[in-house]
Amino acid sequence: MATTTVATMTLDFTHDPARRSWIAAAQAPGGDFPIQNLPFGVFRRRGGDEAWRGGVAIGDQIVDLGAAAAAGAFEGLAGRAARAAAAPVLNGLLREGPAAWRALRHALSQVLAEGAPGAGVAAVRAALVPQADAEMALPLAIGDYTDFYTSLDHALNIGRLRDPANPLTPNFQWLPVAYHGRVSTMGVSGQRFRRPWGQVMAPGAQAPVLQPCGMLDYELELGIVVGQGNAAGEAIALDEAPSRVFGLTLLNDWSARDIQFWEMLPLGPFHAKNFATTLSPWIVTMDALAPYRVAWTRPAGHPQPLPYLESRANREAGALDIQLEVWIEPEGAPRASRLSRTSFRHQYWTIAQMIAHHTVGGCALQPGDVLGSGTISGPTPGEAGALIELSKFGREPVPLEGGGERGFLLDGDTVRLRGWCEAPGRARIGFGEACGTVLPARTL
Repeated sequence: MATTTVATMTLDFTHDPARRSWIAAAQAPGGDFPIQNLPFGVFRRRGGDEAWRGGVAIGDQIVDLGAAAAAGAFEGLAGRAARAAAAPVLNGLLREGPAAWRALRHALSQVLAEGAPGAGVAAVRAALVPQADAEMALPLAIGDYTDFYTSLDHALNIGRLRDPANPLTPNFQWLPVAYHGRVSTMGVSGQRFRRPWGQVMAPGAQAPVLQPCGMLDYELELGIVVGQGNAAGEAIALDEAPSRVFGLTLLNDWSARDIQFWEMLPLGPFHAKNFATTLSPWIVTMDALAPYRVAWTRPAGHPQPLPYLESRANREAGALDIQLEVWIEPEGAPRASRLSRTSFRHQYWTIAQMIAHHTVGGCALQPGDVLGSGTISGPTPGEAGALIELSKFGREPVPLEGGGERGFLLDGDTVRLRGWCEAPGRARIGFGEACGTVLPARTL
C-alpha cells in the first residue's frame, strides 16, 4: 500500500486492511486489536511483583517491548523507541517524538505481519504475554489534566435544562471552554471509587449541608495524550497541533451534579470533579487513527473561528469518526444495558483547536499531559454522553434491560465506556474499555 497524504491524514502500509498477523486472534471479527491498531499500554503479569513496563496490544496478546528490544527484535530508531517504552510509564517514549513513534509502529507491523521473515519474529514471539494473564496500570505519569467542554449538543442539552431561552454561554461558540482538573485521583480501567461527599444547596434552602452526592453521573469523553509539548510563553499553531498528540484513550469524567451546581458559582468544578477520573489502559496512536479523519464543519449561521483557530487542513481533516458507547451494569443485574451511542465527529471543536487555544496564552504542555475532550454527545436523544441529559435532570429515569431505571448512578453500578473506528475499506480498530464501579460513600 503506497503512502498517501490528505491534509493532516497520512496513510501507509500499516493501515492496509488486507494486512494480517501471525497472531491468529488479531484477525478475530469485531476485535479491538488487529495489526492495523497496535496501541500502547503499561502492564505486568498478574499476581507477581514484576516491574511495570510498556507493551503493545495485538489480538489477545501483549508484546513486551523491553524484552523484544533486548532480544534484538528492533533496530535503529525503532529499537531506541522500544527501549524508552520499557519503563514503568510511557513518558520517555513520548519524549522521543513522532519519528520514533512511527519507526516503532512500522517495525512492529513488519515483524508481526503474516509471513514475516527473520529472527525478529522469534524474539517477539518469546516476548508475548497473554492479555488474560496481565494487569494494567495508568500508562503515563500525568503532569497536568485539562478538561474541555466542546460538544454543542451536550451544551444545548444541559443549557436547556437550566435556561431554555439561553442554553449556551456567550463564549461557547468562540473558544474551546476548559478547566484544569485533578491528576491524583485519575485511575485505569477497573477503578473502584467511593461516592464523594460535598456541600449541597437544596432548592429553597437557606444554607447548604455536607452530604454524600445524590446525583452521581458519568461523562463519556476521550483522553488526548500530549506527546510533544511547548516552552512556556510559546504557542502551538493550529496546523502543528496534530503532530504534538501521541494518541487517544477513553476517559470517564465522573461528576457529582448536586455538588457541582452549588460550587460552580462563580468558578469552575472542584469537589464535583476531583474524586475520580477513569481512563482506558490502551493509548491508540494518532497514526493508527489516520484512516478515520474526516472533515470538520461549522454551520454557516454560527460564528466562525478566529484566525488562530482556523485553517484549511483543520477543515479538511480535523475531525475523527470514533464510535462510542456507554453501558451500565447494576450490581447483581442479569445483564448490562447500553445507555447511549454516538460519534466523536460531532464535536464542535477539534483536538487541534483545543491545543492551539490551550497554548495561545503561553501555557506550557508537557509529554504525558492529558486533555479531556469534554462530554461527547450527538444530535439525537440516544447520543447523549451523560445521564443528566438522558434522564432530563433525573426527572425521566432511563429504563434498563431486565428491569429497573436510572436517573443518576446508584452504589454498585459499573459503567463501561467502549470505542472503536470502522469504515468501508478500512480495518476496524478499538480502544478496549474504560470501566469504573461506584462504592458507597465513606462514613464521616
